[in-house]
This record gives sequence, structure tokens and C-alpha cells, in this order.
Amino acid sequence: MTRDDKETAAQTHITAPVRGNRYGMRIEDWFLTEEERGNGATRLGPWTTGNDVRPLVHGATYFAELRACVERLGEDDLLLFADWRGDPDERLTPDGPTVGQAMAAAARRGALVRGLIWRSHMDLLRFSSAENRRLGREIEDSGGQALLDTRTKPGGAHHQKFVILRHDGDPARDVAFVGGIDLCHSRRDDAGHLGDPQSCPMPAVYGHRPPWHDVQVAIQGPAVAEVEAVFCERWEDPAPETRDPLRRLRDHIGRLDDATPLPKPGPPPPPAGRHAVQLLRTYPARRDRYPFAPDGERSIARAYRKVLARARSIVYLEDQYLWSTDVIEPFAEALEREPGLCMIVVVPRHPDQDGLLAGPASLIGRADALARLRAAGGDRVAVYDLENHRGTPIYVHAKACVVDDVWATVGSDNVNLRSWTYDSELSCAVLDEREDPRPPYGALRFARDLRLTLMAEHLDLPGGEQDKLCDPAAAFAAFARAASRLEEWHRGGEEGPRPPGRLRPHPEPTLSRLQKALAMPLYRFAVDPDGRPAELRRSGRF
Repeated sequence: MTRDDKETAAQTHITAPVRGNRYGMRIEDWFLTEEERGNGATRLGPWTTGNDVRPLVHGATYFAELRACVERLGEDDLLLFADWRGDPDERLTPDGPTVGQAMAAAARRGALVRGLIWRSHMDLLRFSSAENRRLGREIEDSGGQALLDTRTKPGGAHHQKFVILRHDGDPARDVAFVGGIDLCHSRRDDAGHLGDPQSCPMPAVYGHRPPWHDVQVAIQGPAVAEVEAVFCERWEDPAPETRDPLRRLRDHIGRLDDATPLPKPGPPPPPAGRHAVQLLRTYPARRDRYPFAPDGERSIARAYRKVLARARSIVYLEDQYLWSTDVIEPFAEALEREPGLCMIVVVPRHPDQDGLLAGPASLIGRADALARLRAAGGDRVAVYDLENHRGTPIYVHAKACVVDDVWATVGSDNVNLRSWTYDSELSCAVLDEREDPRPPYGALRFARDLRLTLMAEHLDLPGGEQDKLCDPAAAFAAFARAASRLEEWHRGGEEGPRPPGRLRPHPEPTLSRLQKALAMPLYRFAVDPDGRPAELRRSGRF
């Protein structure tokens, strides 16, 4: 698509929905412009308006809605998905169907089913190569098509997690699901956080059914066509899915290399709501260049840097990793610039890897990042982890951020160099046309509601009391009080009733000099590599 084509398409459904806001907000102040994205080769427009975006907190919530939507697909409808890990036997609801069964049934009803599944590293390293291949085979056997995709940098991953459902006769029902939730084991947890009965291997501290906190969004409206464009760009990449001749032969025998052309995309779905959506991505600078991102794309990093330069009151972040001083720098600069800015971070208490070197390597970047944040913001920075009501740590897999209750993002990307430069990632940033009527004024509805929903769960706060958290200072204090009470209860031998809430103060990561020296090479080259072109690495730019 040429630049003129993109501009023509954009003019049909892209406007500046917050331009008339009484607080002087303009959409281009918060979203990247096409030039700021830095990738003129993509067919994506800058942003779309007229969307409806709903947060789906917890895998059980997402899977139940996904099941209902997939079961409504019929002949000539479309199911497209991209995944980091896929377990075909993962049940979407307690009584089924499984992921594989749901997709196979849609294909048998005449729906076009296509999947982009990361080939993955070996299961021996706690990855999912066998499971991903098995999901691909089940889709192929049912009449769909799946590709095992390794078109990344060496050691990199396709980390995007999204599903697109389009309806041939009724585009108003089209929906795209975008976020951090894979179609796999361990993800189907709910607000009780007792874990998915079908679990992935995790460190023993998380128990045999690891509690899991995660977020996805459901999108309806013109942005569905933009998510479809992300899929099409990857599907149509002419590079071979793998350069390993033995893998290519195995894929050919298993029909996992038949990337037949996709049907021509239909027009964008009609307007469905009052949300502006910008899709943000990471693609590495690959030697055999992506046609749709010849120098890679780092719009996730660029968006964070742009938005954090405007931050004034609160940054609320839920993240799986929070590594790397390079990516934490714009957060630190915002804290240094704005004396009234506070930052709340929710992370897992323990890494998802516990090997002799893997565990310390997972902590190196977080230790440095937290030290930088605390130096910048002092007691205006608060870091927490979560536990369920039985005292088992909850693994925080969510990747969500709210800035000033105006801009919000939910996606597959973590706050580390790998997610900002090396793996493929997809995130959905949202601005709401609607101002929030609750003080302090100047917030937008979607961003504030997302923050309050997540915070209220962590505090065990009844729905009718969420408004108490609108003021960032009050929310910051509420988290501190709840975490302090629970920590004191644990230190006091857990006598008496357990205080409400799931928040624990996150301990400072501690590593000996020897641990750090031994783990540093693994951290730099495998755990958190830098996928930027050399000139950007040297200059510190994204």
C-alpha cells in the first residue's frame, strides 16, 4: 500500500476525537503520528476512531468470550490468530471445548482458519515446540492452515497474541482480541486466582496450579481491520518460515508450510463506539528485512517515550519483567521532571525461571531498573507483587499501563529491551472520546476505568467503592496501607483474620557479585538482548 493509499483510507475513519476536549487534549499529543512511528512500509494507518474496546481481565473471562464468538462463525467467515504458545488441549471453559476442538469445528462449518504460531525453542528449556507443532497439525487436519514461524532474529520469538474473527455477512459482529494471553495452559484463571487446572511448568513456589493474572482486550469497530493487517503482513512475508532444511522437510510433510494467499480483506467494520485505537508493534531489524518493516519497528518504545514525556500525575504499570535501565529511563526522567508524579508497579514476586543461572539472570535487569526508579522518584515509586487468599504468589503476566488516566495500553510487550527491540510484539493503545465526570477532572473514561478495575481487585475493594481510587494520591496511599497490613499479618505469624487485599511490598532483588558476574552474559545475550540497528544502540535511541 502506498502512502497515498494509506492517507485516503485513513481519511474515511480517522479524526481527532479529543480535539474538542475542554482540557485541550489533542489526539496527536498522545498517539504517534505516522512519521513518529518511523515505519513508512507498513499498511497500518496512524490510528482509528469509532471503536469499542473492552478489557477482559483474567484468562477465564477471555476464553469464555472467545469460545462464544468462535462458535458463532459459519461458512466463509474468518478466524485468524497469532500466538507465542498454543496448547490444543487447553479447555476454553471448564466443560470444553479445547482450543483445538473449537478451531477445528469452525473450519468444518466452512470458516477460513489461519494461524501464525511461533515455532518455539525446545520443551527442555521450558518452551513449547512440541505443543505448538501439535496445535498446527490439528488445525491442518481440520481443513485450516497454520505456519510455524521463526522469521525473527536468532534466539528471538514471535510474541504477539491476538485473534481476529470476521463475519462475511455481518461485519458489525467482527471482533479482535489483543493482549498478553496465549491460547495455552495456565492462562484460564479467574478473579479467585486458584490457577488453571491445566498448568505449565513453573517454579515450585507457585504451586501445582500457579495463580495467573493477565489482561486482554476485545476490540470492535474499524481497528479490527488494522489488527487483520498486522496478520496479513506477517503471513505474506516471502522469507521461509525456517532456514533449517530438516525442519523445512518436516513442515512440508506435515503441511505446515503451505502459506496459500489470504482472501482480499474486506472494508473496515462500521463504527462501534467512542474509542480511538493505535496499534503499536515491535519488529527487530532483521538481516533479511521484513517487507513491512525493513529497518524493524519500535513503535511500542516510541509511544512510551512520547506519553511519558507528558506524564504529570500517575503511571500505573503491571508488567511481567520490568527489566533494563535503557527502557526504564523515560519513566525515571518523568519522575525527575514532575515532583507530583507517582508510579505504582505490580510485578511477580518470583521469576518464572529458577535455574542456577536463569534465576539470577532474570533479576539482574530488575534490580538495576528498580534502583534507577527509586533514585529518580524516591518514595513516589511503589512496587508490589500479589498473592491469592491462600498465600500463594500470583504470577503477574499482564502487560498493561495507564498514564494520567488518559492513555492506556494492553498488549504482549513487557518493559524490557527484548520486548521493545527484539521479539515481535503487538499492543493496543486507547484514548476515549468521553471525559470522566469524576474528580480530579481531566481524565478519560477508558483509562481511568481500567486502572480502577485492576486496583480494586488487588485491594479486594467492592465495586461501589472504586471511586475512592480516582485521585492518584488516594490510590497510592490505599495500596501502601493494604500492602503494609498484609505484610504485618504475615510477620506476626498470620494470627487473626487475614486482612483484605492481595498486595505485598516487592522485596529488593539481591544478587551476590559472583551471581551477577556469572549470570550477566546470559542476561545480555539471551534473556534481554537488544535488537536495534547498531547506530540506534550507539546513540541510545529507539
